[in-house]
Amino acid sequence: MKLESYWTASSPAFVPMARELPAQCDVAIVGGGFTGLSAALALARRGASVLVLEAGERVAAEASGRNGGHVNNGLAVDYAEVAAKVGVAQARAWYQAYDAAVDAVERVVREEAIDCSFTRHGKLKLATRPAHLQALERSAERLRRDQVDTDIEILDAKRVRAEVASERFEGGLLYKRSGQMHMGHFAHGLAAAAQGRGAQIQLGCCVTRLERLGQGQAHRVHTDRGTVKAAQVLLATGAARHGSYGTFGWMRRRIVPIGSFIVVTEPLGAERARALLRERRTYVTIANIHHYFRLTPDHRLVFGGRARFAVSSPTSDSKSGEVLRAGLEQMFPSLAGVRLDYCWGGLVDMTQDRLPHAGERDGVFYSAGYSGHGTQMSVLMGERMAGVMAGDREANPWRGRDWPAIPGHVGPPWFLPAIGLYYRLKDSLA
Repeated sequence: MKLESYWTASSPAFVPMARELPAQCDVAIVGGGFTGLSAALALARRGASVLVLEAGERVAAEASGRNGGHVNNGLAVDYAEVAAKVGVAQARAWYQAYDAAVDAVERVVREEAIDCSFTRHGKLKLATRPAHLQALERSAERLRRDQVDTDIEILDAKRVRAEVASERFEGGLLYKRSGQMHMGHFAHGLAAAAQGRGAQIQLGCCVTRLERLGQGQAHRVHTDRGTVKAAQVLLATGAARHGSYGTFGWMRRRIVPIGSFIVVTEPLGAERARALLRERRTYVTIANIHHYFRLTPDHRLVFGGRARFAVSSPTSDSKSGEVLRAGLEQMFPSLAGVRLDYCWGGLVDMTQDRLPHAGERDGVFYSAGYSGHGTQMSVLMGERMAGVMAGDREANPWRGRDWPAIPGHVGPPWFLPAIGLYYRLKDSLA
């Protein structure tokens, strides 16, 4: 079992053109994940000189390349809960931003001819208990009543079991607009597209400090390889662990990096894969300690979840792999003893309200906090923040939101085990 991401291991590494660090640029983007690369592509299309600064040795090597491969619509939290807090109009707009995000991924794939196996087979949210199915039914009724999403359907246990080879599910809610893709191939294609439009991508270049020049948006960007004067800066690092906590402490005090872990089986073969998940959708259970899964184009099962409330490391990933193996075999008894070829962990940049935050602070633009729904929203927000930086404030669907710091969170997330116990207790009492 290789302790590495299947997405990056099965795709070529993007190798940028060798260039010296420029003395200045129009926009410096801190972070080479989907947010940063999408923004770079959009800004370069507008004619801006763009510099992407990625601390790692590979683009999209953090959350963008370490997820489950889902490109789903729908909020990370229940729509009705959000509507009760902010009103129907705002909740509807945020929900529909995720529809726009899936559309944005599909459009970029088409326009840039990125070969990443993008498909839209839908997402099936699965209920393991009758009470969970009742909650999904209430959610579907509210989405239809408020005219938020009518492209949904409740499936009973018989229909779910006809397409999912497991007896564990009482039914599910089908979101028909959702999709999936190969994250490594998409990252390579997105980076190549941005570079092809003129953006410069620097790998292994860690930003150590941002020095504001005056009261405007210009900054001197200090890196471990020199400095660059940038007319604007976009912070697109999320929960990445490069650099010290003091470097981007304001953002890190507002994001809890929660580990999520994934295993990938050996190739199952086309016939066995079809028998397992006939419709080849993305799937997610609705428990707090939930699982998510899908098939790959080469007929492997990608199976993930909050196996352990811990930060990813080789030791942690290996332990989590065994936890996930048990969960996989419990859900799909026909896969008992199947070989696991890959296992890895990644960080979910979770916010208190589990919604993204984006805007400008002290002259620095930012977009982060996707809370486990970032593969599509990061692509959209890269494009939207490019518009904001060009003067279109209304382009940001998350504008004007307060983002208070998380009490007691000033360094590594020492409280993760307690959060894990809390969610397990909630699941046991549900």
